[in-house]
Amino acid sequence: MPIALLGLATAWGVMLLFGGMELDRALLLLAYAGDREDVAIGARWLTELGGYRVLLAVTALGAGWLLFRREWRTTLLLLGITLSGRALIDWQKIWTGRVRPEDQVHLVQVQSLSFPSGHAANATLVWLCLALLLPRSARARTFAIWGAVWLSLAVGLSRVVLGVHWPSDVIGGWAFGLFWTMLLLRLSGHSVDDGTLLGPAHSLPEREGE
Repeated sequence: MPIALLGLATAWGVMLLFGGMELDRALLLLAYAGDREDVAIGARWLTELGGYRVLLAVTALGAGWLLFRREWRTTLLLLGITLSGRALIDWQKIWTGRVRPEDQVHLVQVQSLSFPSGHAANATLVWLCLALLLPRSARARTFAIWGAVWLSLAVGLSRVVLGVHWPSDVIGGWAFGLFWTMLLLRLSGHSVDDGTLLGPAHSLPEREGE
């Protein structure tokens, strides 16, 4: 895992240093919906799955379900990863100060700065955490992880299609979201191996008399 974390941090740094250049512009123009209203409508629906309303709602539902199962440690882990990650994403935007693509190409309203993509990063944080921490069986967890990955990819790509992010913003967002999730899982004593989450958070409570 340390090598994976180093690779993700490197990817984030490369996207920060070399983003916004000609390759970024070319990829943006290639993916941009422009006058294709049907594509823009689909992208607007997808991008909502990485918006704060949806993500805060599913995080609250996930935390509530974990509390119902009396998994206190896992509840704190879910909230800690997602909420601290959201705060760090906002800080990165202010620190990097990268501007978004030109206003005239935006197909949805945006207010914050560009790097990293908050939708891509937060979608990765939230959907992946839910996929890792909620399912109890390895089979269910594997399916949930794949679903979270594809959903995060779709949300990130929708931001480029809508003209509100450079591709490097999105890649940087994915890299940070995955980095922060893996780092805090590791620091908390959890390990992810072949789609299976191992650790005290998923140990069954002891029965009386045992």
